[in-house]
Amino acid sequence: MSIPVFHMISGAPQPVAPYSHVVEVDGWLLVTGQIASDIDYDPGTIPEGIEAQTHKVMANLRTVLQGVGAGFENVVSARVFLTHFEQDYDVMNRIYASYLPEGQRPARTCIGVTALAGGARVEIDLIARRP
Repeated sequence: MSIPVFHMISGAPQPVAPYSHVVEVDGWLLVTGQIASDIDYDPGTIPEGIEAQTHKVMANLRTVLQGVGAGFENVVSARVFLTHFEQDYDVMNRIYASYLPEGQRPARTCIGVTALAGGARVEIDLIARRP
């Protein structure tokens, strides 16, 4: 196993805790969960509602992936965390699917949780493989 490379991505949201945006090992890209925050984390700027938040989360994930030369087509696994599972599941799925290549959707787990940073309703993390 090679030595891990810890990536902080310019233009990606500032961490809300002590973490790297991506940790890379042997071509594997472990992408930290993203919430719907802007580049300068401020809980007051997280958009209202699951639709706006899911779009922002996916945009943040795209920025992070592009920062290491990858894209959604390189994602092999995702985990989705929802604070309002029953209420938000269908809308989140519709938006999430619109960002992923048809016929090339990653393995995924979706979990209902009691809370997320900044009062977010959705957080998504990824595992990708360098192209």
